[in-house]
Amino acid sequence: MASVGSSGSASSPMVILAPKTKTKKKHFVQQKVEVFRASDPVLSVLMWGVNHSINDLSQVPVPVMLLPDDFKANTKIKVTNHLFNKENLPGHFKFKEYCPQVFRNLRERFGIEDLDYQVSLVRSPPVRGGDGQGEGLLMTSYDRTLVVKQISSEEVEDMHNLLSEYHQHIVTCHGSTLLPQFLGMYRVTVDSEDTYIIVMRNMFSHRLVVHTKYDLKGSLVSREASDKEKVKELPTYKDVDFRNNMQKVYVSEEEKDCIMEKLNRDVEFLVKLRIMDYSLLLGIHDVARAEREEEELEEGSYEEEADPENGLAPASHGGLVRDVPDGIAGYLNSYRPLGPGEFEPYVDMYAVKSAPNAPQREVYFIGLIDVLTQYDTKKKAAHAAKTVKHGAGAEISTVHPEQYAKRFREFIATIFA
Repeated sequence: MASVGSSGSASSPMVILAPKTKTKKKHFVQQKVEVFRASDPVLSVLMWGVNHSINDLSQVPVPVMLLPDDFKANTKIKVTNHLFNKENLPGHFKFKEYCPQVFRNLRERFGIEDLDYQVSLVRSPPVRGGDGQGEGLLMTSYDRTLVVKQISSEEVEDMHNLLSEYHQHIVTCHGSTLLPQFLGMYRVTVDSEDTYIIVMRNMFSHRLVVHTKYDLKGSLVSREASDKEKVKELPTYKDVDFRNNMQKVYVSEEEKDCIMEKLNRDVEFLVKLRIMDYSLLLGIHDVARAEREEEELEEGSYEEEADPENGLAPASHGGLVRDVPDGIAGYLNSYRPLGPGEFEPYVDMYAVKSAPNAPQREVYFIGLIDVLTQYDTKKKAAHAAKTVKHGAGAEISTVHPEQYAKRFREFIATIFA
C-alpha cells in the first residue's frame, strides 16, 4: 500500500475511508471556507477561531485529570496579511482561547459534544437577542442553544479567579446546577481592539418561545421594570412586578424540592466565593398561547418563510421555532417530533413543566445569572451609599454575601404556588 506521503494513487484510499467519519463532521469540514461569513468582523474571527480551536483540540488527547496549570493556560493565534477567505475575515486579527482543556472538560460534563458546539457556533453567525440590548454583544447561536456574551477584561479575571472552584462544584454536583453553564472563553482582537467573549448554554429553550421573563433578586428597592423596558416585545420584569402581577410558579412538590435543593447548593457555593448580586432568571412559556399562535401562523402561512440566513422562523411568529438544524439540538429532529409544551431535558436543562393540577399549562426556565460579581471595595462603597439613602433596614440589593444569600433564598422559596 502506498505511503501517506506519496502522491497519486495514495489519495484514493483516503477518499474511500472518509465515509467512516461522522457524517456531521464530514459535512461540516466540507463547508469550511463558507462558514465565517458574518457582517461583524469580530464575529467572523470568533467563528474562525472556535472552528480552529475545536479542530486543534480534537488532535489532543483528553488528559486523565486537569492540572493547576490548565486553569491558567491559553492558546493564541496571530494572523497577518492572510489571503484565506479575505472577503469575510479581516487581514490582521488575533484569537485567544482561555483554559481550553478546562472548558473542554466542562462541555463534556454538561453533555455537549465538541463537534456539536462547533457546529452551533460556526455554521451560521450568532444572532442578536430580540430585545436589542445595547451594551456589548449579547447573542444566541443560530440554533438558539448557546448564548454568546461580551464581557469586560475584569470579568475575564473574575472568571479565572473562580474557574477552579466552579469546575470542582460542577464535578461534585454532577453537572446538576442552576448556575450558568460556562462552555468557552475567548479574546478576539481586530484593529488592535480586544473583545472578550464568554459562551454559555442558553437557559431558555431553542424551541419553546418565552412569553414572560423575570429577573429576581429578592429585593424590592428599585426593582421594578422601567416604562421603557415594559414596552419591549419581551420585557424583563423584576421583583416588584412579580409581586404586583401575583405571579406564581406552579410545579409539583417534587420539582420544587429539586429546584430548591439545587438553588441552596449553588448559593452556598456563591457565598463561599464571596459572590453576590446574582439573580434568578425565570422564563415562562404559555403552552395554550403558543398553540393559538401556532394555529394563527398556519392560517396565515402566506407569511414570509424562515429567513434562510439564520435557518430560523422569527421567534415572534408562533410558539415554536421550527427546523432547528444541526448542532447541539440538531439530533433531536431525527428522533421524535415534540408536541406542544414538550422539551428534551438533555438540551433544555433549565426547563421544568407545570404541575398537572396547575391553573394553566406552562413551562418554566429557571437559572442563576450574573454570578461574577465578588463583594469587593466597589460593592462596599455602594452599600454604604445606599444605606445612607434608604436607611439601614431597607431591602437594598447591595448587602454582604451572607445576607444577600439569605434574603435571596427566602424570596425564591415564596415564588412557588
